[in-house]
Amino acid sequence: MKSQSLGWQPVALAFVALALFAVASSSFVIINPGQAGVLSVLGKAQDGALLEGVHFKPPVVSVVDVYDVTVQKFEVPAQSSTKDLQDLSARFAINFRLDPSEVVTVRRTQGTLANIVSKIIAPQTQESFKIAAARRTVEEAITKREDLKEDFDEALGARLDKYGIIVLDTSVVDLQFSPEFARAVEEKQIAEQRARRAVYVAQEAEQEAQAEVNRAKGRAEAQRLLAETLKAQGGELVLQKEAIEAWKEGGAQMPRVLVTGGQSSSVPFIFNMADLQE
Repeated sequence: MKSQSLGWQPVALAFVALALFAVASSSFVIINPGQAGVLSVLGKAQDGALLEGVHFKPPVVSVVDVYDVTVQKFEVPAQSSTKDLQDLSARFAINFRLDPSEVVTVRRTQGTLANIVSKIIAPQTQESFKIAAARRTVEEAITKREDLKEDFDEALGARLDKYGIIVLDTSVVDLQFSPEFARAVEEKQIAEQRARRAVYVAQEAEQEAQAEVNRAKGRAEAQRLLAETLKAQGGELVLQKEAIEAWKEGGAQMPRVLVTGGQSSSVPFIFNMADLQE
């Protein structure tokens, strides 16, 4: 009987040791790099974030919520109206991370990371885009996209900073405007192309007119030189040259009989033999 009573003691001791080990292991939590923890005791979040390392926590009655404080990326849509009352929509890729020192506040006010995105980042993105878009026309929002992004970044950073959210970078994934404005842009481009074509045609006509003036001046100068040559040399050489050029160009019939005026180098005379026979 005594031996039976001693037989359960090792089992009890093993059970107690196992329970103590379980309690001891649950009394510590390891926070890895890139993480921050919030200790809650009996459902109440305790002050002071748990940063990377080993931390003690009361067993059974406490729990630690671990947050990822590395860089997160989410795409958030936004719509707004520009200064000229045109509809403008966009999608922003936002890179952010939680401030490790503010995770306790985040835990108390927002809870999970999904709540942070849906309840804080998304609506603040919308409001920041409204501020940036209202400062410029839709055409300026497209042609000065970097200025639009700069205003958006400034507004969003200031709004999210008070929530313990650090904005690292944003980028405009997509920027769209109304179909009416798209047609207006297309019509404007067509009009600009036509205007550039009209300017080109006008310049071409001006150049052609100038070329014609230059040709006319050249002909007048040639005629002046021809007249001076006729006066200086009696015109015989010039007349001979013009007669030969006329034959070459088909402006005069080549003679059947060529008679020159004696020993002088005067202009050749063309006799039509048919006329002589008559």
